[in-house]
Amino acid sequence: MRTGRVAVLVTVLAALLVLPGGRPAAAAPSPAELRKLTKQAAQLNELYRGQIQSLEEIRIQAKKATDTSGDLEARLRAAQAEVGRIAQQSYILGPLDNTKIFGMQAEPHQVLGQAANLAYMATERSERVRSIEALIEKSKEAKLNANDKIEKMKKEIKRLQSKRDEIQRLLNKYGFQQPGGAEGLTPRMIAVRAEIMANFPMRYGVGCLRPGDPGEHGKGRACDFMMSRGGTMATGADEANGDALADWLIKNGARIGVMYIIWKQRYYDIRSGGGWDPMSDRGGVTANHYDHVHVSVF
Repeated sequence: MRTGRVAVLVTVLAALLVLPGGRPAAAAPSPAELRKLTKQAAQLNELYRGQIQSLEEIRIQAKKATDTSGDLEARLRAAQAEVGRIAQQSYILGPLDNTKIFGMQAEPHQVLGQAANLAYMATERSERVRSIEALIEKSKEAKLNANDKIEKMKKEIKRLQSKRDEIQRLLNKYGFQQPGGAEGLTPRMIAVRAEIMANFPMRYGVGCLRPGDPGEHGKGRACDFMMSRGGTMATGADEANGDALADWLIKNGARIGVMYIIWKQRYYDIRSGGGWDPMSDRGGVTANHYDHVHVSVF
């Protein structure tokens, strides 16, 4: 009889490992594949002479999706182990029917305590099973999402690789400049900054060189034009000033050598086709560029 219960228990627990409705499980996203694509993205950044915003955006999304998938898988394994533990305890105690209750040579409070414990475990196991079913669905969606982002990254890398000749012509047009002078900025960045400041009021200042920064700030090819005191959203006339600056940069970018712009959680990258594209949440007002217009030059 107990052997039969064990078989049923094994069957039930095994059933928890498959997706509801008999649909096949999605393949787990490969962190190794993401690392390989990230390396290819870094090589493209070198070729394009700066971070490619469309590619960086997809990389961040793929990393977040892969991490989420991994976290859900860990939670799922922990929940399945917990169900197994509860089921094992229930099996050891065995069923508690009326015959056993009245036949037990024990104090009434002990009998009632065992009955309450079994009832609690039955409820807990039922709740855990339901949570596992929900986790299975979430895990499946997370895997599909992560795999979709990785696939998008592959396609974007392929698309950008196909534009090598076009990009080379663009880079040849602007040439390559090294930073120099006391400020550590390239001559083009100095000229762009001067023209911007001659056309737009900068009440809150401009930040450019950031030693040690792996991006354009560290190379002397980027400046942040502040539209608030920093850490707070630009509003009213300050926000309008940022909008006007972004529009001016788009219209004059080809003339002055703008590579890309970031403003209000959007980016405009000339190398990858132009046009505003949304950015993922980077975690704050400054990181999402709501308090400054970022400008990178060739």
